[in-house]
Amino acid sequence: MSIFDHKDYLDYEDYKNNFRLEIPENFNFGFDCVDALAASVADGGRAAMIWDSDDGGQRVYSFHEMKMYSDGAARYFKSLGIGKGDRVMLILKRRAHFWFAIIGLIKIGAVAIPATHHLIAEDIVYRNKSASVNAIVSTDDEKVIRAVEAAQPESNSVRHLIRIGEKELGFETAFEWELFGQGILGHQEGAPLPRVTENSDTMLLYFTSGTTGYPKMVLHNHAYPLAHIVTAKYWHNLRPESIHLTLADTGWGKAVWGKLFGQWLCKATVMVYDHDKLIVHRLLKIMEKHRVTSFCAPPTAYKVILTADFSCYDLSSLEYATSAGEPLNDAVYDDFLRRTGIRIHEAYGQTETVPVILTTPYTEPKAGSLGKANPLYDLALLDAGGNIVARLGAGEPDEPATGELCIIAEPGDVGVYTGYYRNPDLTKLAWQGGVYHTGDLVSIDAEGYIYFIGRSDDIIKSAGFRIGPFEVESVVQQHEAVLECAVTGVPDPLRGQAIRCSIILREGFEPSDALRKEIRAFAKAGAAAYKIPRIIEFVDELPKTISGKVRRAEMRAGGQRAAD
Repeated sequence: MSIFDHKDYLDYEDYKNNFRLEIPENFNFGFDCVDALAASVADGGRAAMIWDSDDGGQRVYSFHEMKMYSDGAARYFKSLGIGKGDRVMLILKRRAHFWFAIIGLIKIGAVAIPATHHLIAEDIVYRNKSASVNAIVSTDDEKVIRAVEAAQPESNSVRHLIRIGEKELGFETAFEWELFGQGILGHQEGAPLPRVTENSDTMLLYFTSGTTGYPKMVLHNHAYPLAHIVTAKYWHNLRPESIHLTLADTGWGKAVWGKLFGQWLCKATVMVYDHDKLIVHRLLKIMEKHRVTSFCAPPTAYKVILTADFSCYDLSSLEYATSAGEPLNDAVYDDFLRRTGIRIHEAYGQTETVPVILTTPYTEPKAGSLGKANPLYDLALLDAGGNIVARLGAGEPDEPATGELCIIAEPGDVGVYTGYYRNPDLTKLAWQGGVYHTGDLVSIDAEGYIYFIGRSDDIIKSAGFRIGPFEVESVVQQHEAVLECAVTGVPDPLRGQAIRCSIILREGFEPSDALRKEIRAFAKAGAAAYKIPRIIEFVDELPKTISGKVRRAEMRAGGQRAAD
Protein backbone atom coordinates (compact mmCIF):
# COMPACT_ATOMS: atom_id res chain seq x y z
CA MET A 1 0.00 0.00 0.00
CA SER A 2 1.26 3.50 -0.88
CA ILE A 3 2.19 5.93 1.88
CA PHE A 4 -0.49 8.18 0.40
CA ASP A 5 -3.30 5.63 0.74
CA HIS A 6 -5.19 5.95 4.02
CA LYS A 7 -8.35 4.03 4.78
CA ASP A 8 -11.55 5.42 6.19
CA TYR A 9 -13.23 3.40 8.93
CA LEU A 10 -16.80 2.80 10.00
CA ASP A 11 -16.26 3.75 13.64
CA TYR A 12 -13.59 3.87 16.33
CA GLU A 13 -13.80 0.11 16.94
CA ASP A 14 -13.15 -0.56 13.26
CA TYR A 15 -10.24 1.91 13.34
CA LYS A 16 -8.80 0.47 16.55
CA ASN A 17 -8.99 -3.12 15.34
CA ASN A 18 -7.87 -2.67 11.73
CA PHE A 19 -5.54 0.32 11.45
CA ARG A 20 -2.05 -0.65 10.36
CA LEU A 21 0.94 1.47 9.47
CA GLU A 22 3.42 0.05 6.97
CA ILE A 23 6.98 1.32 7.35
CA PRO A 24 8.96 1.45 4.08
CA GLU A 25 12.63 0.55 4.22
CA ASN A 26 14.91 3.62 4.42
CA PHE A 27 12.06 6.13 4.25
CA ASN A 28 13.09 9.72 3.59
CA PHE A 29 10.29 12.29 3.76
CA GLY A 30 12.02 14.62 1.30
CA PHE A 31 12.38 12.04 -1.43
CA ASP A 32 9.48 9.70 -0.73
CA CYS A 33 6.79 12.29 0.01
CA VAL A 34 7.71 15.72 -1.39
CA ASP A 35 9.58 14.55 -4.48
CA ALA A 36 7.14 11.71 -5.13
CA LEU A 37 4.21 14.15 -5.16
CA ALA A 38 6.17 16.59 -7.30
CA ALA A 39 6.81 13.86 -9.89
CA SER A 40 3.14 12.91 -10.08
CA VAL A 41 1.19 14.28 -13.03
CA ALA A 42 -1.88 14.58 -10.82
CA ASP A 43 -0.17 16.06 -7.78
CA GLY A 44 2.91 17.99 -8.92
CA GLY A 45 0.94 21.16 -9.57
CA ARG A 46 -1.21 20.77 -6.45
CA ALA A 47 -0.91 23.52 -3.84
CA ALA A 48 1.40 22.24 -1.13
CA MET A 49 1.35 25.49 0.83
CA ILE A 50 -0.50 28.79 0.83
CA TRP A 51 1.62 31.43 2.57
CA ASP A 52 0.08 34.73 3.64
CA SER A 53 1.86 37.33 5.72
CA ASP A 54 0.90 40.27 7.90
CA ASP A 55 3.48 42.20 5.86
CA GLY A 56 1.26 41.86 2.80
CA GLY A 57 3.11 39.06 1.06
CA GLN A 58 1.24 36.10 -0.39
CA ARG A 59 2.40 33.07 -2.33
CA VAL A 60 1.14 29.63 -3.29
CA TYR A 61 3.78 26.88 -3.59
CA SER A 62 3.13 23.69 -5.53
CA PHE A 63 4.69 20.36 -4.67
CA HIS A 64 6.88 20.76 -7.74
CA GLU A 65 8.18 24.08 -6.37
CA MET A 66 8.73 22.53 -2.95
CA LYS A 67 10.95 19.91 -4.57
CA MET A 68 12.83 22.55 -6.56
CA TYR A 69 13.47 24.85 -3.59
CA SER A 70 14.32 22.04 -1.17
CA ASP A 71 16.77 20.57 -3.70
CA GLY A 72 18.36 24.02 -3.95
CA ALA A 73 18.60 24.20 -0.17
CA ALA A 74 20.10 20.71 0.04
CA ARG A 75 22.79 21.47 -2.55
CA TYR A 76 23.50 24.83 -0.92
CA PHE A 77 24.02 23.20 2.48
CA LYS A 78 26.30 20.61 0.87
CA SER A 79 28.33 23.38 -0.78
CA LEU A 80 29.07 24.69 2.72
CA GLY A 81 30.33 21.30 3.82
CA ILE A 82 27.17 20.45 5.75
CA GLY A 83 26.26 16.79 5.45
CA LYS A 84 24.89 13.74 7.18
CA GLY A 85 24.78 14.06 10.95
CA ASP A 86 25.63 17.78 11.05
CA ARG A 87 23.30 19.85 13.21
CA VAL A 88 21.59 22.94 11.79
CA MET A 89 19.42 25.23 13.89
CA LEU A 90 16.45 26.85 12.12
CA ILE A 91 15.13 30.12 13.60
CA LEU A 92 12.72 31.01 10.82
CA LYS A 93 9.41 32.02 12.42
CA ARG A 94 6.71 31.16 9.86
CA ARG A 95 8.71 32.12 6.79
CA ALA A 96 8.37 29.86 3.76
CA HIS A 97 12.14 29.27 3.92
CA PHE A 98 11.58 26.97 6.91
CA TRP A 99 10.01 24.37 4.62
CA PHE A 100 12.77 24.64 2.01
CA ALA A 101 15.43 24.33 4.70
CA ILE A 102 14.04 21.46 6.73
CA ILE A 103 13.22 19.33 3.68
CA GLY A 104 16.66 20.05 2.24
CA LEU A 105 18.30 18.98 5.49
CA ILE A 106 16.21 15.81 5.59
CA LYS A 107 17.35 14.95 2.06
CA ILE A 108 21.07 15.22 2.89
CA GLY A 109 20.76 13.51 6.27
CA ALA A 110 21.66 16.55 8.37
CA VAL A 111 19.86 17.02 11.69
CA ALA A 112 17.38 19.90 11.79
CA ILE A 113 16.96 21.74 15.10
CA PRO A 114 13.86 23.97 14.90
CA ALA A 115 14.01 26.84 17.40
CA THR A 116 11.72 29.69 18.34
CA HIS A 117 12.59 33.31 17.60
CA HIS A 118 11.83 34.15 21.26
CA LEU A 119 15.22 32.77 22.32
CA ILE A 120 17.66 35.22 23.87
CA ALA A 121 21.44 34.98 23.53
CA GLU A 122 21.82 32.80 26.64
CA ASP A 123 19.26 30.34 25.27
CA ILE A 124 21.10 30.13 21.96
CA VAL A 125 24.46 29.59 23.69
CA TYR A 126 22.93 26.73 25.68
CA ARG A 127 21.58 25.11 22.53
CA ASN A 128 24.75 25.64 20.51
CA LYS A 129 26.90 24.07 23.20
CA SER A 130 24.53 21.27 24.14
CA ALA A 131 23.93 20.06 20.58
CA SER A 132 27.25 21.20 19.04
CA VAL A 133 25.31 23.17 16.44
CA ASN A 134 27.24 23.52 13.16
CA ALA A 135 25.14 26.16 11.39
CA ILE A 136 22.25 28.52 12.08
CA VAL A 137 19.66 29.60 9.52
CA SER A 138 17.89 32.70 10.78
CA THR A 139 15.28 35.25 9.82
CA ASP A 140 16.50 38.78 9.13
CA ASP A 141 14.66 40.02 12.22
CA GLU A 142 16.96 42.42 14.07
CA LYS A 143 16.23 40.96 17.50
CA VAL A 144 17.01 37.43 16.31
CA ILE A 145 20.17 38.47 14.45
CA ARG A 146 21.50 40.30 17.51
CA ALA A 147 20.76 37.31 19.79
CA VAL A 148 22.53 34.90 17.43
CA GLU A 149 25.54 37.19 17.14
CA ALA A 150 25.72 37.76 20.88
CA ALA A 151 25.90 33.97 21.31
CA GLN A 152 28.71 33.48 18.77
CA PRO A 153 31.74 34.17 21.00
CA GLU A 154 30.72 31.22 23.20
CA SER A 155 29.61 28.97 20.32
CA ASN A 156 32.76 27.37 18.97
CA SER A 157 30.97 24.68 16.98
CA VAL A 158 28.97 27.10 14.79
CA ARG A 159 30.75 27.39 11.44
CA HIS A 160 28.08 29.14 9.36
CA LEU A 161 25.57 31.93 9.98
CA ILE A 162 22.93 31.99 7.25
CA ARG A 163 20.00 34.39 7.04
CA ILE A 164 17.02 34.81 4.78
CA GLY A 165 16.37 38.08 2.93
CA GLU A 166 18.18 39.72 0.05
CA LYS A 167 18.50 43.31 1.34
CA GLU A 168 20.92 45.00 3.67
CA LEU A 169 19.87 44.61 7.28
CA GLY A 170 19.98 48.33 8.05
CA PHE A 171 22.00 47.89 11.23
CA GLU A 172 25.56 46.91 12.00
CA THR A 173 26.45 43.27 12.49
CA ALA A 174 29.56 41.81 14.03
CA PHE A 175 29.61 38.72 11.83
CA GLU A 176 29.38 38.00 8.13
CA TRP A 177 26.21 36.20 7.11
CA GLU A 178 25.52 33.99 4.12
CA LEU A 179 22.27 34.60 2.19
CA PHE A 180 19.98 31.59 2.14
CA GLY A 181 17.74 32.76 -0.71
CA GLN A 182 20.66 33.32 -3.06
CA GLY A 183 22.05 29.96 -2.03
CA ILE A 184 18.83 28.19 -2.95
CA LEU A 185 18.53 29.97 -6.30
CA GLY A 186 22.14 29.25 -7.13
CA HIS A 187 21.87 25.53 -6.47
CA GLN A 188 18.56 24.48 -8.00
CA GLU A 189 20.29 22.66 -10.83
CA GLY A 190 22.79 19.91 -10.32
CA ALA A 191 23.36 16.21 -10.08
CA PRO A 192 20.54 14.20 -8.45
CA LEU A 193 20.85 14.12 -4.70
CA PRO A 194 21.96 10.70 -3.42
CA ARG A 195 20.09 8.86 -0.70
CA VAL A 196 22.24 8.68 2.41
CA THR A 197 19.77 8.00 5.23
CA GLU A 198 18.28 4.98 6.94
CA ASN A 199 15.16 4.87 9.09
CA SER A 200 17.22 4.69 12.27
CA ASP A 201 19.27 7.82 11.51
CA THR A 202 18.52 10.98 13.48
CA MET A 203 16.43 13.47 11.48
CA LEU A 204 15.20 15.98 14.09
CA LEU A 205 16.42 17.33 17.39
CA TYR A 206 13.94 19.27 19.51
CA PHE A 207 14.67 21.12 22.72
CA THR A 208 11.75 20.66 25.10
CA SER A 209 10.25 23.76 26.66
CA GLY A 210 11.76 22.98 30.06
CA THR A 211 8.99 23.51 32.62
CA THR A 212 11.04 22.01 35.45
CA GLY A 213 14.65 22.56 34.40
CA TYR A 214 16.96 22.99 31.43
CA PRO A 215 15.43 21.87 28.11
CA LYS A 216 16.07 18.27 27.13
CA MET A 217 17.21 17.33 23.63
CA VAL A 218 14.68 14.99 22.02
CA LEU A 219 15.82 12.92 19.03
CA HIS A 220 13.54 11.64 16.25
CA ASN A 221 14.53 9.34 13.40
CA HIS A 222 13.56 9.28 9.72
CA ALA A 223 10.58 6.97 10.29
CA TYR A 224 8.98 9.55 12.62
CA PRO A 225 7.02 11.45 9.92
CA LEU A 226 5.05 8.33 8.97
CA ALA A 227 3.32 8.21 12.36
CA HIS A 228 1.88 11.66 11.65
CA ILE A 229 -0.48 10.02 9.21
CA VAL A 230 -2.52 9.52 12.37
CA THR A 231 -2.23 13.24 13.18
CA ALA A 232 -3.47 14.45 9.82
CA LYS A 233 -5.87 11.74 8.70
CA TYR A 234 -7.34 10.47 11.96
CA TRP A 235 -7.21 13.63 14.06
CA HIS A 236 -7.29 16.62 11.68
CA ASN A 237 -9.56 14.59 9.38
CA LEU A 238 -7.76 15.71 6.21
CA ARG A 239 -8.17 14.69 2.60
CA PRO A 240 -6.40 15.96 -0.55
CA GLU A 241 -8.90 18.81 -0.95
CA SER A 242 -8.36 20.08 2.62
CA ILE A 243 -6.73 23.39 3.48
CA HIS A 244 -5.35 23.06 6.99
CA LEU A 245 -4.18 25.86 9.27
CA THR A 246 -2.21 25.16 12.45
CA LEU A 247 -1.11 28.31 14.28
CA ALA A 248 2.18 27.01 15.69
CA ASP A 249 5.49 28.81 15.26
CA THR A 250 7.96 26.63 13.33
CA GLY A 251 10.22 26.57 16.40
CA TRP A 252 7.91 24.14 18.19
CA GLY A 253 7.25 20.45 17.64
CA LYS A 254 3.60 21.23 16.94
CA ALA A 255 4.69 22.78 13.63
CA VAL A 256 5.71 19.43 12.12
CA TRP A 257 2.54 17.94 13.61
CA GLY A 258 0.31 20.43 11.81
CA LYS A 259 2.27 22.16 9.06
CA LEU A 260 4.32 19.47 7.34
CA PHE A 261 4.52 15.72 7.74
CA GLY A 262 1.04 14.26 8.03
CA GLN A 263 -0.61 16.97 5.98
CA TRP A 264 1.50 16.25 2.91
CA LEU A 265 1.24 12.50 3.42
CA CYS A 266 -2.50 13.18 3.01
CA LYS A 267 -1.77 15.44 -0.02
CA ALA A 268 -3.53 18.30 1.77
CA THR A 269 -2.64 21.98 1.46
CA VAL A 270 -0.88 23.63 4.39
CA MET A 271 -2.10 27.15 5.14
CA VAL A 272 0.58 29.32 6.76
CA TYR A 273 -0.41 32.58 8.41
CA ASP A 274 2.92 34.39 8.88
CA HIS A 275 2.57 36.72 11.86
CA ASP A 276 4.47 37.88 14.91
CA LYS A 277 1.47 38.76 17.04
CA LEU A 278 -1.88 37.01 16.84
CA ILE A 279 -4.38 39.59 15.59
CA VAL A 280 -7.77 37.92 15.64
CA HIS A 281 -9.28 40.09 12.91
CA ARG A 282 -6.41 39.28 10.56
CA LEU A 283 -6.53 35.55 11.35
CA LEU A 284 -10.25 35.27 10.68
CA LYS A 285 -9.92 37.26 7.44
CA ILE A 286 -7.14 34.87 6.36
CA MET A 287 -9.41 31.90 7.09
CA GLU A 288 -12.22 33.54 5.15
CA LYS A 289 -10.01 34.59 2.22
CA HIS A 290 -8.33 31.22 1.66
CA ARG A 291 -11.37 29.09 2.52
CA VAL A 292 -9.64 27.18 5.32
CA THR A 293 -11.40 23.87 5.97
CA SER A 294 -9.49 22.58 9.01
CA PHE A 295 -8.06 24.55 11.95
CA CYS A 296 -5.87 23.63 14.92
CA ALA A 297 -4.79 25.80 17.84
CA PRO A 298 -4.07 25.51 21.56
CA PRO A 299 -6.85 26.41 24.02
CA THR A 300 -5.19 29.75 24.84
CA ALA A 301 -5.50 30.78 21.18
CA TYR A 302 -9.14 29.70 21.05
CA LYS A 303 -9.80 31.95 24.07
CA VAL A 304 -8.39 34.92 22.17
CA ILE A 305 -10.23 34.03 18.97
CA LEU A 306 -13.54 33.83 20.82
CA THR A 307 -13.25 37.51 21.75
CA ALA A 308 -14.14 38.32 18.12
CA ASP A 309 -17.58 38.83 16.61
CA PHE A 310 -17.85 35.85 14.28
CA SER A 311 -20.79 37.39 12.42
CA CYS A 312 -18.30 39.72 10.70
CA TYR A 313 -16.59 36.83 8.89
CA ASP A 314 -17.55 34.14 6.42
CA LEU A 315 -16.24 30.94 7.98
CA SER A 316 -18.61 28.69 6.05
CA SER A 317 -15.68 26.71 4.57
CA LEU A 318 -14.54 25.59 8.02
CA GLU A 319 -15.43 21.94 8.56
CA TYR A 320 -13.22 20.75 11.39
CA ALA A 321 -11.41 22.06 14.48
CA THR A 322 -8.80 20.48 16.72
CA SER A 323 -6.83 21.43 19.81
CA ALA A 324 -3.78 20.23 21.74
CA GLY A 325 -0.92 21.53 23.84
CA GLU A 326 -2.90 21.80 27.06
CA PRO A 327 -6.31 20.56 28.23
CA LEU A 328 -9.32 22.34 26.73
CA ASN A 329 -11.75 23.94 29.16
CA ASP A 330 -15.44 23.14 28.73
CA ALA A 331 -16.33 26.84 28.50
CA VAL A 332 -14.10 27.31 25.45
CA TYR A 333 -15.40 24.13 23.80
CA ASP A 334 -19.02 25.13 24.38
CA ASP A 335 -18.58 28.70 23.15
CA PHE A 336 -16.85 27.62 19.93
CA LEU A 337 -19.54 25.00 19.29
CA ARG A 338 -22.29 27.56 19.88
CA ARG A 339 -20.77 30.02 17.43
CA THR A 340 -19.65 27.67 14.66
CA GLY A 341 -21.58 24.43 15.09
CA ILE A 342 -18.20 22.65 15.11
CA ARG A 343 -16.98 20.42 17.92
CA ILE A 344 -13.32 20.78 18.84
CA HIS A 345 -11.52 17.43 18.75
CA GLU A 346 -8.71 17.17 21.32
CA ALA A 347 -5.52 15.14 21.29
CA TYR A 348 -2.56 14.52 23.58
CA GLY A 349 1.09 13.97 22.79
CA GLN A 350 4.53 15.18 23.74
CA THR A 351 7.63 16.46 21.99
CA GLU A 352 8.78 12.86 22.41
CA THR A 353 5.79 11.39 20.55
CA VAL A 354 3.04 11.91 18.01
CA PRO A 355 -0.56 12.02 19.31
CA VAL A 356 -0.99 8.95 21.51
CA ILE A 357 -4.50 9.95 22.58
CA LEU A 358 -6.88 11.57 20.12
CA THR A 359 -10.49 12.30 19.37
CA THR A 360 -10.88 10.75 15.93
CA PRO A 361 -13.59 11.61 13.39
CA TYR A 362 -15.19 8.36 14.57
CA THR A 363 -15.20 9.43 18.23
CA GLU A 364 -17.87 11.68 19.68
CA PRO A 365 -16.06 14.42 21.65
CA LYS A 366 -16.73 14.14 25.35
CA ALA A 367 -16.49 17.07 27.75
CA GLY A 368 -13.07 17.26 29.38
CA SER A 369 -11.71 14.23 27.53
CA LEU A 370 -8.60 14.06 25.36
CA GLY A 371 -10.19 11.28 23.33
CA LYS A 372 -9.28 7.62 23.08
CA ALA A 373 -6.08 5.62 22.63
CA ASN A 374 -4.13 5.77 19.37
CA PRO A 375 -4.22 2.14 18.18
CA LEU A 376 -0.71 2.51 16.81
CA TYR A 377 0.57 2.12 20.39
CA ASP A 378 0.23 -0.24 23.31
CA LEU A 379 -0.71 2.20 26.09
CA ALA A 380 -0.95 1.37 29.76
CA LEU A 381 -1.66 3.10 33.05
CA LEU A 382 0.85 2.36 35.82
CA ASP A 383 0.49 3.01 39.53
CA ALA A 384 3.21 4.48 41.76
CA GLY A 385 4.73 1.03 42.20
CA GLY A 386 5.07 0.45 38.46
CA ASN A 387 2.17 -2.01 38.27
CA ILE A 388 -0.18 -1.95 35.28
CA VAL A 389 -3.67 -0.92 36.36
CA ALA A 390 -5.19 -0.68 32.86
CA ARG A 391 -4.23 -1.51 29.28
CA LEU A 392 -5.67 1.17 27.03
CA GLY A 393 -5.16 -0.64 23.78
CA ALA A 394 -6.65 -3.98 24.84
CA GLY A 395 -10.35 -3.18 24.87
CA GLU A 396 -12.28 -0.88 27.16
CA PRO A 397 -11.61 -1.28 30.89
CA ASP A 398 -14.30 -2.86 33.04
CA GLU A 399 -14.15 0.10 35.40
CA PRO A 400 -12.50 3.54 35.52
CA ALA A 401 -8.79 3.64 36.33
CA THR A 402 -6.14 6.24 37.06
CA GLY A 403 -2.37 6.10 36.64
CA GLU A 404 0.69 7.37 34.83
CA LEU A 405 0.32 7.16 31.06
CA CYS A 406 3.00 4.88 29.64
CA ILE A 407 3.84 3.47 26.21
CA ILE A 408 4.97 -0.13 25.97
CA ALA A 409 7.55 0.26 23.23
CA GLU A 410 11.24 0.57 22.45
CA PRO A 411 13.14 3.80 21.74
CA GLY A 412 12.83 4.66 18.07
CA ASP A 413 9.62 2.74 17.42
CA VAL A 414 7.73 4.67 14.75
CA GLY A 415 6.62 8.04 16.09
CA VAL A 416 8.43 7.62 19.41
CA TYR A 417 11.69 9.43 20.15
CA THR A 418 14.96 7.52 20.21
CA GLY A 419 16.28 9.13 23.40
CA TYR A 420 17.61 12.31 24.95
CA TYR A 421 20.76 13.43 23.16
CA ARG A 422 23.89 13.22 25.28
CA ASN A 423 21.88 12.30 28.37
CA PRO A 424 21.85 8.50 28.77
CA ASP A 425 20.89 8.74 32.45
CA LEU A 426 17.74 10.73 31.69
CA THR A 427 16.92 8.40 28.79
CA LYS A 428 17.29 5.38 31.09
CA LEU A 429 15.06 7.03 33.69
CA ALA A 430 12.29 7.62 31.14
CA TRP A 431 12.63 4.17 29.53
CA GLN A 432 12.40 1.32 32.00
CA GLY A 433 11.92 -2.28 30.97
CA GLY A 434 10.48 -1.57 27.53
CA VAL A 435 8.15 1.11 28.89
CA TYR A 436 8.29 4.84 28.20
CA HIS A 437 7.05 6.87 31.17
CA THR A 438 5.38 10.11 30.05
CA GLY A 439 5.23 11.54 33.57
CA ASP A 440 1.59 12.51 33.02
CA LEU A 441 -1.29 11.20 35.11
CA VAL A 442 -4.53 10.41 33.32
CA SER A 443 -7.74 8.56 34.02
CA ILE A 444 -9.84 6.39 31.75
CA ASP A 445 -13.56 5.79 32.01
CA ALA A 446 -15.55 2.66 31.20
CA GLU A 447 -16.07 3.82 27.61
CA GLY A 448 -12.36 4.25 26.93
CA TYR A 449 -12.31 8.05 27.11
CA ILE A 450 -9.12 9.41 28.66
CA TYR A 451 -8.82 12.50 30.87
CA PHE A 452 -5.74 14.52 31.73
CA ILE A 453 -5.08 14.98 35.44
CA GLY A 454 -1.66 16.63 35.44
CA ARG A 455 2.07 16.13 35.57
CA SER A 456 2.97 13.72 38.34
CA ASP A 457 5.00 16.50 39.99
CA ASP A 458 2.00 18.84 39.89
CA ILE A 459 -0.49 16.60 41.64
CA ILE A 460 -1.84 18.16 44.84
CA LYS A 461 -2.23 15.87 47.84
CA SER A 462 -4.76 17.46 50.17
CA ALA A 463 -6.51 15.79 53.11
CA GLY A 464 -5.97 12.35 51.58
CA PHE A 465 -7.19 13.35 48.11
CA ARG A 466 -5.07 13.48 44.94
CA ILE A 467 -6.14 16.47 42.86
CA GLY A 468 -4.98 17.40 39.37
CA PRO A 469 -4.63 21.15 38.72
CA PHE A 470 -6.73 20.96 35.57
CA GLU A 471 -9.70 19.57 37.50
CA VAL A 472 -9.88 22.83 39.43
CA GLU A 473 -8.80 25.16 36.62
CA SER A 474 -11.51 23.87 34.28
CA VAL A 475 -14.17 24.98 36.76
CA VAL A 476 -12.67 28.34 37.76
CA GLN A 477 -11.97 29.21 34.12
CA GLN A 478 -15.70 29.33 33.42
CA HIS A 479 -16.25 32.37 35.67
CA GLU A 480 -16.80 35.50 33.59
CA ALA A 481 -14.04 37.43 35.40
CA VAL A 482 -11.31 34.85 34.75
CA LEU A 483 -9.07 35.31 31.74
CA GLU A 484 -6.51 32.72 32.78
CA CYS A 485 -5.76 30.71 35.89
CA ALA A 486 -3.30 28.18 37.26
CA VAL A 487 -3.63 25.92 40.30
CA THR A 488 -0.81 24.74 42.56
CA GLY A 489 -0.50 23.16 45.97
CA VAL A 490 0.97 25.05 48.92
CA PRO A 491 1.98 23.62 52.32
CA ASP A 492 -0.85 23.38 54.85
CA PRO A 493 -0.33 22.09 58.42
CA LEU A 494 -3.75 20.45 58.56
CA ARG A 495 -4.26 19.09 55.04
CA GLY A 496 -0.68 18.56 53.92
CA GLN A 497 -1.33 20.81 50.95
CA ALA A 498 -3.97 23.44 50.23
CA ILE A 499 -5.19 24.40 46.78
CA ARG A 500 -4.05 27.81 45.60
CA CYS A 501 -5.57 29.33 42.44
CA SER A 502 -3.71 32.21 40.79
CA ILE A 503 -5.94 34.23 38.48
CA ILE A 504 -5.42 36.82 35.76
CA LEU A 505 -8.61 38.88 35.50
CA ARG A 506 -10.35 39.94 32.32
CA GLU A 507 -10.40 43.60 31.41
CA GLY A 508 -13.11 45.41 33.36
CA PHE A 509 -12.70 43.38 36.56
CA GLU A 510 -10.73 44.54 39.59
CA PRO A 511 -9.24 42.44 42.42
CA SER A 512 -11.28 42.47 45.62
CA ASP A 513 -12.21 40.28 48.57
CA ALA A 514 -15.77 40.23 47.27
CA LEU A 515 -14.61 38.83 43.92
CA ARG A 516 -12.53 36.17 45.70
CA LYS A 517 -15.61 35.03 47.59
CA GLU A 518 -17.68 35.07 44.42
CA ILE A 519 -15.17 32.94 42.48
CA ARG A 520 -14.83 30.51 45.38
CA ALA A 521 -18.62 30.15 45.59
CA PHE A 522 -18.72 29.64 41.82
CA ALA A 523 -16.12 26.85 42.10
CA LYS A 524 -18.01 25.29 44.99
CA ALA A 525 -21.11 25.03 42.82
CA GLY A 526 -19.20 23.25 40.06
CA ALA A 527 -16.78 20.91 41.82
CA ALA A 528 -16.50 18.53 44.73
CA ALA A 529 -15.79 20.18 48.08
CA TYR A 530 -12.22 18.85 48.32
CA LYS A 531 -11.37 20.54 45.00
CA ILE A 532 -12.34 24.07 46.07
CA PRO A 533 -9.39 26.52 46.18
CA ARG A 534 -8.70 27.67 49.71
CA ILE A 535 -6.42 30.43 48.47
CA ILE A 536 -7.40 32.69 45.57
CA GLU A 537 -4.94 35.33 44.48
CA PHE A 538 -5.02 37.78 41.61
CA VAL A 539 -1.83 38.17 39.60
CA ASP A 540 -0.58 40.29 36.72
CA GLU A 541 0.95 37.32 34.96
CA LEU A 542 1.74 33.63 35.31
CA PRO A 543 5.34 32.41 34.98
CA LYS A 544 5.62 30.54 31.69
CA THR A 545 8.14 28.90 29.44
CA ILE A 546 8.83 30.50 26.06
CA SER A 547 6.37 27.99 24.58
CA GLY A 548 3.61 29.28 26.85
CA LYS A 549 3.44 26.45 29.38
CA VAL A 550 2.93 27.44 33.01
CA ARG A 551 5.97 26.92 35.24
CA ARG A 552 4.19 25.34 38.19
CA ALA A 553 7.46 24.52 39.95
CA GLU A 554 8.27 28.23 40.01
CA MET A 555 4.78 29.02 41.26
CA ARG A 556 5.11 26.50 44.06
CA ALA A 557 8.29 28.28 45.08
CA GLY A 558 6.36 31.55 45.20
CA GLY A 559 7.85 32.99 42.04
CA GLN A 560 5.02 35.38 41.10
CA ARG A 561 3.77 38.80 42.06
CA ALA A 562 0.23 39.43 43.29
CA ALA A 563 -1.66 42.27 41.66
CA ASP A 564 -3.48 43.33 44.77
